[in-house]
Amino acid sequence: MNVQAWIDFAAPSVQGRRVCAALDAPVQVWVAHQCADVLPVLDKVQAAAQDGYWCVGYVRYEAAPAFDRALDTHPADGPLAWFGVFAAPAVPVVPVVPDASAAPAASAAPESGATGAGVAPVAAWDEGMPRPAFDAAMARIHEAIEAGRYYQLNLTHGLRGRLLQGTPWALFQALRRAQPGGYAAYVDAGDEQVLSVSPELFFDWDGTHLLTRPMKGTAPRGATPAADAACADALRDSPKERAENVMIVDLLRNDLSRIAEPHSVRVSRLFHCQALPSVWQMTSDIAARTRPGITLADIFRALFPCGSITGAPKVEAMRHIRALEPGPRGPYCGSVGVVRPGAQPGTVAATFNVAIRTVLARSGAEGVSLHCGIGSGITSDATPDAEWQEWRHKQAFLERASQPFDLLETLGLRDGAVHQSARHVARMAAAAAHFGYPWHPGRAASALAQVAQQHAQGHWRLRMLCNAAGEVSVQAFAMTSTPEPVRLALAERCFAAADSEFVRYKTTRRTHYEAFEPQPGGAFDTILWNRHGELTECTRGNIALLLDGRWLTPPVTAGLLNGIGRQYWLQRGRLAEAVLRVSDLKRAQGLAFINSLRGWLDARWVA
Repeated sequence: MNVQAWIDFAAPSVQGRRVCAALDAPVQVWVAHQCADVLPVLDKVQAAAQDGYWCVGYVRYEAAPAFDRALDTHPADGPLAWFGVFAAPAVPVVPVVPDASAAPAASAAPESGATGAGVAPVAAWDEGMPRPAFDAAMARIHEAIEAGRYYQLNLTHGLRGRLLQGTPWALFQALRRAQPGGYAAYVDAGDEQVLSVSPELFFDWDGTHLLTRPMKGTAPRGATPAADAACADALRDSPKERAENVMIVDLLRNDLSRIAEPHSVRVSRLFHCQALPSVWQMTSDIAARTRPGITLADIFRALFPCGSITGAPKVEAMRHIRALEPGPRGPYCGSVGVVRPGAQPGTVAATFNVAIRTVLARSGAEGVSLHCGIGSGITSDATPDAEWQEWRHKQAFLERASQPFDLLETLGLRDGAVHQSARHVARMAAAAAHFGYPWHPGRAASALAQVAQQHAQGHWRLRMLCNAAGEVSVQAFAMTSTPEPVRLALAERCFAAADSEFVRYKTTRRTHYEAFEPQPGGAFDTILWNRHGELTECTRGNIALLLDGRWLTPPVTAGLLNGIGRQYWLQRGRLAEAVLRVSDLKRAQGLAFINSLRGWLDARWVA
C-alpha cells in the first residue's frame, strides 16, 4: 500500500488513546500558494470534515500573514497550505500507552507493506550554524530585549541534509522510533514530503472546547535514574525556564481570548515536565470554550503561528526573526494536523501539532534533499553555552534516525562459560527500552547458550547485536591475553560527545569513539575528558586512578558507559566513584584500564 498521509496523534482529551490512520488516494487535494487562498482552503477542510471525510495536511510558518498582515515572514519556498481529503479509515482510533523512552505500540505502527518500509535510511546532515554566528545572533537578541523590543524570541536554524539510502517514508519510520509518542504525521504532497514527529500540541478542538499545550523550557535527560529525576526537578524549579514558559502561556491566553466565550479561558495545568528521549520539556495547558460560530479558520487566525516558536510579543518577535534568520522556515514551526468528523453529526474534531522535530524532504536531480529546523527560546538570562547545548540535545533525534545502528554488547567466553552474562543482557535490555527496540530476553539467552556450546574450549570474544527489529545475533572471535601494563594516552582535545546517548548506551554507532582511537602500534587506548576538564573513560573501557590510597573511577554523570567490569568492581568495593580531572593523572599513584572482556589491567599513562 502507498501511504500518502499517515497520522498517529495523542488524543489529549482521552488518556491512553491515540488518533491513528494510514490514508491513501485522496478524493480531493486543496493547495494554497497565495495568502488569499489560505483561509478558503481551511473553510473547505472544515466543510469536508462535516461531511464525513478526514482531512490531513500542513500549514507553513510563512502562511502567518494570511491570518494577520502584521506578522512578517520570508517569502515561502512551497505551498502555504496543503490538505488531502480522504474517506474515513476503517479503524481510526487505537489504544496505545506511549512512553518517551519506549517503543511505540505495535497497534500504532503502519503496515509493513507500505512504501519504503523495511529499508534502512541513511542520511547525511551539515554541521548547522557555526558557533560564532550563533553567539552573534544571541548578542543581537539580548540587545533587542534590553531595548524593550520584546521579552523573548525563538531563534532557529535550518539544518540541510541528503538522504543517501532509503525513502522519505523509511526515514519517517526511523524518526518515529527516535521520537516516539506525541503527534507524528507523514504527508506526501507530491513535490515534497513532510515528516513530523513533534511532541508539541498546537491545539485540539471538538467544536466547543479548545485546548492548547505550549512547550517551553528544556533540560537534558540524566545519565542515571537519580540524575534524571534531578534534571526534571531542576527544570521545574528553574526561575529562568518557568519565566520563559509563563511568557508564552500569557501570550496564548490573550490569543485564545479572541475566540473564547467570556471568562472561559483558564490555565488548567502549569509547568508540567514531559520526558522525551533526549530532553525534558516543560508544558502548560490553556483551555477555553469557543464562541458559537467559531470556525477552523478563525482558530488559525487567532493562534497561528504558535507563540512557543515565535516569542513575545508575537508581532515584534517575528519581525526580528525575519531579520535574524536567512530564509523561510517552511513547514517547520508551522503546523501539521488532522480534521475529522466530530462526535455529533455536522461537527468536526481538529488536532494540530506545532511542527517542531519535523523534516521536509524533496526529490531532485541529485536525489532527496532534507531540511530540519532546530531552535530555542531566548530570554534576557539565556546564556550562549546553555542554549548551544540545548540545540545539541534537541538534535539528538536526527542522529538516531539518520543512520541505522544495532545495540552492542562485548562479552568474554572462557571454556564454555560466558562471563557476566546476566549483567550484559540486562544492559542491552535497558538500551532496547531507551531506543525503542523490541526486546525478547529469551532470544539473547538462547543465542549466547548456542555460541557457548559451539565454543566449549578456549578464550573467545563474543559480539552480541540486537537490531531495530529485535533480532539478536552473537559472533565469536578467538582471543589472546593482554600483556600488562597497557599504555594509555591522553586525548589531545575534549570529547564533545560525552553527554550523548550513544555514550551512555553501547551501540554500533561509534564514530565519536573512533576519532580518538590510537594509531596502530601506539598506545593501547586513549583517555577521554569532557568539556569541563573531567576524565570520563577510554574508547574501549573504563579507567581508575589510585589517589591517596583509594581506587577511584569517574561517575556516570561525567559522560561515559557504565561498563560491566566497572559495575563489578564498584559492587565489590575495590572502586569508588569520584570526579577526576585531567590534572589528577600527574598525582595518581596507579592507573588501571577496566572492562568486562579483559578484566582489570594495570596501566601506564603515556604523557
